[in-house]
Amino acid sequence: MGTHAAWKRTETAVAALLGGTRVPVTGRGRGDAPDVAHPRLSVEVKHREALPGWLTDAMNQATAVSRDGRIPLVVVHPKGGRHADDLAVVRLVDLAALAEGAA
Repeated sequence: MGTHAAWKRTETAVAALLGGTRVPVTGRGRGDAPDVAHPRLSVEVKHREALPGWLTDAMNQATAVSRDGRIPLVVVHPKGGRHADDLAVVRLVDLAALAEGAA
């Protein structure tokens, strides 16, 4: 299967892990709905060949120092940006556990 099918499989896998449902492209217009229908999350899935090395390194560092069941978290802040707009990056498995616990 080609790349086209790979992103669909990725969306389906993410939806299953989060307890949501993949929204087919035919069921939405661009910007009309997220990739995954979920009661609490608005999920946009991006399938890429590789993640940026600096981001992977940051998550590895956060994971290495995680103790006592704490969830590794990477906060990405653009220089000059507002902290309210920073991005918070967690592993999908940890987000799924958080989402399940909040339900």
